[in-house]
Amino acid sequence: MTFKSINPYTETLIAEYDEHNDARVESILAQAEKTYATDWRERSYGERAEVIRKVADLLENRLDDYAHLATTEMGKRLPEAQWEVRFCVDVLRYYADHAESILASRPLQVQQGKARVEARPLGPVLCIEPWNFPFFQLTRVAAPILMAGNTVVMKHAASVPQCALAFEKLFIDAGAPAGIYTNLFVSNVRAAGVIADKRIRAISLTGSERAGIAVAAQAGKALKKVTMELGGSDAFVVLDDANLDVAIPLAVFGRMMNTGQGCGCSKRFILPANLYEQFVARFAQELEALTPGDPLDPATGVGPLSSKAALDRALQQIDEAVAHGAKIVTGGKRLDREGYFLAPTILTDVNADNPVFHQEIFAPVAVVFRVESDAEAIALANDSPYGLGGSVISPDVERAEQVAAQIDTGMIFINQVADSAPNLPWGGVKNSGYGRELADFGITEFVNWKLIRTAE
Repeated sequence: MTFKSINPYTETLIAEYDEHNDARVESILAQAEKTYATDWRERSYGERAEVIRKVADLLENRLDDYAHLATTEMGKRLPEAQWEVRFCVDVLRYYADHAESILASRPLQVQQGKARVEARPLGPVLCIEPWNFPFFQLTRVAAPILMAGNTVVMKHAASVPQCALAFEKLFIDAGAPAGIYTNLFVSNVRAAGVIADKRIRAISLTGSERAGIAVAAQAGKALKKVTMELGGSDAFVVLDDANLDVAIPLAVFGRMMNTGQGCGCSKRFILPANLYEQFVARFAQELEALTPGDPLDPATGVGPLSSKAALDRALQQIDEAVAHGAKIVTGGKRLDREGYFLAPTILTDVNADNPVFHQEIFAPVAVVFRVESDAEAIALANDSPYGLGGSVISPDVERAEQVAAQIDTGMIFINQVADSAPNLPWGGVKNSGYGRELADFGITEFVNWKLIRTAE
């Protein structure tokens, strides 16, 4: 397998890399295990934090270079790429600052003697990460896993090999011990062998539902713990008292962030009858006003999709939706220009018997529904195999929270779209996966809470 870096704006090949051979894979796993057993797990939190802070400082100093790389390799608009890199710095520093307090020994009340639990590392952890946030996806799993005393073997997406190598270089340049963080170029098929390897103690996956099914089966067969954050089809629920001057900008941002290529993007827009027609018209007007162009140009409003495969998949879903009765309000086609551009699209009349109804569309495609009541809106929001996040929009916060409480997701946002911060947990339910990333939840996923019981 060859790992190819293709600029989605110019459709040109930038670089390509060969898959690691068996000897290289063995070397990576052996070093990760050795470094864990003889060095990294023995270091204090302060000593680990010193390394992680150096990585954060290097990334901060190279912000523009790394943002430029994310833009040219996967098409992310430059302002969003710059935000992503800054956020990575924040996450690294958060865990460097807080890991020790989060994982502090916890005394337990017992009738006789003493008892406590202590957080002990597990060992080398295999992380399998996607392309859509090529640095943040790595950071949000690596930072807590490393600060807990584990080592990381990272299998990044095949379409962003330059980002994978650039992130690994941060640890090399920070003087980190060899083996605490290592990039792994292997195919999905060969990754199964890495999962089964006895030196890998746990797996963290962010990816598609299909990838989750495969990795969960492989990890289960090997009796390995796995956390996974998978797809999402987040509902954006507008209540009948909402102000569209508030709802429309949120809808545009929620659907168009990262050119719609986010598991936590707003994807299904649920409108009350009294606001439906006005919302659709204004939403379409705003999407049509976004200017497609070079993602390196800060004035660009719409960048390309990450790859031709991503574009073809979105067009196929749009065609399938229309073939089963959906209507295109705007967009629905590839733009007639170089690059993997899809016109921002709105679909209506997507009924429950439409194959697209229960699918995730990982592109700037919004599906808008009309409902007659809060109860119908809740039922429609829950009529999805996914359960990552969602939004409820209303000036009546108490009412919005009552609606939000009945939506079956791992996260819900009131009068805002999906938001992330180092101290906020991220994750979902149903086919959106299990386990959590970020905050204290993200680091406690990968430790052994060891009971120590002492008799009187």
